[in-house]
Amino acid sequence: NPLQVLVNAIINSGPREDSTRIGRAGTVRRQAVDVSPLRRVNQALYLLCTGARDSAFKSVKTIAECLADELINAAKGSSTSFAIKRKDELERVAKSNR
Repeated sequence: NPLQVLVNAIINSGPREDSTRIGRAGTVRRQAVDVSPLRRVNQALYLLCTGARDSAFKSVKTIAECLADELINAAKGSSTSFAIKRKDELERVAKSNR
């Protein structure tokens, strides 16, 4: 089902945890924070679109094909997906800033 693939891709590529800048007395440090549900969806869509755009740039494949590949890989949870890689990186950085 194509709609289920889209939903799974958005669920899998939305980061659960992020880090934000906390400035205190001139020093800036990063603090791990939970991500709200709306921001998770928005960030997932942004990462999916960015991954498709980057892979289509200077490529033989059209952006539609690249977007389809990105969505399918993200729905599977495959590490070849740009969105999944970025999500894992964001969560790893947040974990180190707990």
